[in-house]
Amino acid sequence: MTRVVPFSSKLGFGVGQTAEGITLAVFGTFTLFYFNQVLEISAALTGLALGIALLFDAITDPLAGSISDRLKTRWGRRHPLIALSAVPLGLCLIALFNPPADMSELFYFGWLVVFAVLSRLFLTLYHIPHMALGAEMTQDYVDRTRVYAYSQLFGTLGAAGFGFLMLTFFFPTTEEAPHGMLNRAGYTPFALSAAFGVVASIGLFLWGTAKEIPHLPKAKFAVDERLSARRLFREIATAFRNHSYLMLFGGLFFAVILLGIEGVFMIYMYIHFWGLETESMRWLGPTAIAALPLSIALAPLLTRKLDKRRILILLSSIIIVNTNVPICLRLFTDVMPANGTPELLALLLAFVFIGGLAGPAVIVTLNSMFADISDEQELITGERQEGIIFSARSFAFKAAGALASVLGGIALDLISFPRGAAPGDVPADTLFQLGLVAGPLTSIFGLINLSFYLGYRLNRARIVEIQAELAERREETAAGGG
Repeated sequence: MTRVVPFSSKLGFGVGQTAEGITLAVFGTFTLFYFNQVLEISAALTGLALGIALLFDAITDPLAGSISDRLKTRWGRRHPLIALSAVPLGLCLIALFNPPADMSELFYFGWLVVFAVLSRLFLTLYHIPHMALGAEMTQDYVDRTRVYAYSQLFGTLGAAGFGFLMLTFFFPTTEEAPHGMLNRAGYTPFALSAAFGVVASIGLFLWGTAKEIPHLPKAKFAVDERLSARRLFREIATAFRNHSYLMLFGGLFFAVILLGIEGVFMIYMYIHFWGLETESMRWLGPTAIAALPLSIALAPLLTRKLDKRRILILLSSIIIVNTNVPICLRLFTDVMPANGTPELLALLLAFVFIGGLAGPAVIVTLNSMFADISDEQELITGERQEGIIFSARSFAFKAAGALASVLGGIALDLISFPRGAAPGDVPADTLFQLGLVAGPLTSIFGLINLSFYLGYRLNRARIVEIQAELAERREETAAGGG
């Protein structure tokens, strides 16, 4: 009989995702804007630095996954690496936003590369073992979705709640700065707050999930092979021979390119395209949080009724359409309310709410599908490879994110977006080009993303068969004393 994961363990697992939510908010919303608009570094150069960090991080993901899969300690395979990541990650986030003043553009480029790489490295030591642990905690088709629902709940709370607090307390509109986000003095307390949140979140995760360690599966490999490039490449190749895994990986890769480019442009869009001050922007996060309970409940509910593949395609399509509708209406019609009006803010918040319903449910479903694939891999290879499975998932996120950062930075320079621009100072044709890239043009990647998801074949019936075969195999191994 499948062990029921207690609520406290699910809660502890979920709280840990707050650390990643905060870190992703730091990199997704604040970093490029700070270096490009506050320090006035080239957008292409800033995007390149962030792309280098993400690409480096993507390369280290399989390494972290392979190490955590085979690690043998009294504290299990995952917890030691997670514990090592917390404080260094916090310190790197502090350093990232506190470079020396009055330095050259090349110096700031190097500073960003170094501390973005280090931040991403320590985030990997937390993120890969954390996601792999979720696959180990339960083998039930629906309960897996519940486990990752808790994770997504706190990840979204961390990102959205952190953004709200930072915009409220550290980046208000003042007479000294034409926009609150251009206030350089706010970035030091912002970075300290991010570091505290990350360390506290990971600490609570370790405390909340420690009781699960005796129940987790031990490292299971035919040969106790030492870490090497050959072993690492073989393990990665084994994962990619799985057809459903390849389809899920490909779809995720293009989805992240789409979301990454939109993420690069997001803050520019809200400040300049839509003309929002920080006092209005801060309500974007709480609106997403308001949709979060419904979204988190939606994923397990849909999983009871539909195969996860259908859920993924449906919700991804909603996200693509929802992102494009307000931008296209502004670009090609006159129906959108004018900037600065309460009606515009209300309408934008409505679209944010819809995205908040679909987005977290997509991530929950994706994580649950990757966990299902880890069972299929055990049936095929006889080895537990949650770390490798989720590291390659993370690689898709980060490699595509790296490409999106570079493309987004180049695009900002190609449309000649001015550095340090105050709201209202950006030419109308530049704003049109900004909206065109942020909306319709990037949706091409969304169509490619959906085509990959259509090729995914691992359905509910097949998972039930796999679970039964694995249970029978484990019983035979236990009876034989193996």
